[in-house]
Amino acid sequence: MELTETLKGIFKETAKALKGSDRRLFMARIVKSLGKGGQRRVEAELGWNRRTVRKGSRELKSGLRCYDNFSTRGRKPAEVHLPDLLADIEAIAEAASQTDPTFKTTRLYIRLSAAAVRKQLGEKKSTRTRRCRMKKQSVPSSISWGII
Repeated sequence: MELTETLKGIFKETAKALKGSDRRLFMARIVKSLGKGGQRRVEAELGWNRRTVRKGSRELKSGLRCYDNFSTRGRKPAEVHLPDLLADIEAIAEAASQTDPTFKTTRLYIRLSAAAVRKQLGEKKSTRTRRCRMKKQSVPSSISWGII
């Protein structure tokens, strides 16, 4: 099968429009139609990643789809690193809360900004927050910064 510029453009646009397993299956079908050496050819001519094409080829052969686990990627919430953070913030807020001065509602008002709560967390609950900061900023003393 000859890849003309028109076909290349169509294949690239279609691959961009598809996501996940559908995209990989599309790529695998194109490679299969190209025959032997198709993976190298699409890598060179279309710029597709050979690992992605291989994964799609395996999905095409087996009939099973590989689902990407995007939800586990990225930064974990602060509660994972500091499990007592919510309780600490509630303790600070409880100490600074007051009732409605007109007594018309049962709502509590807190006269603290987020920056003030963070500052108090650093002062009162310093062991947990400082420990976390120190882990991020610590550099082993065994590292030599001289030129070798």
